[in-house]
Amino acid sequence: MGDRRFRVQVRNGKGETTHEVTVPQRLGDELNVRDDELERIVRESFRFLLEREAAASILAEFSLDEISRYFPEYRGELARRLA
Repeated sequence: MGDRRFRVQVRNGKGETTHEVTVPQRLGDELNVRDDELERIVRESFRFLLEREAAASILAEFSLDEISRYFPEYRGELARRLA
């Protein structure tokens, strides 16, 4: 969609949801991930979310740094998944 913005479509047996997600600069820096690997952060973040809630419960538009407000373990788990 643009610099650090992604559109994510989740399809499952209950339909499809669409989400617009921003990857904040500081998150990529903390995880030591290059800009050309940001899609990987988005994919792993959605895998993390979908393990915990239904796609319909995920906000339609948000920044990935907001996930930690709902799931404090997010950053640690994301770092583990990306290692």
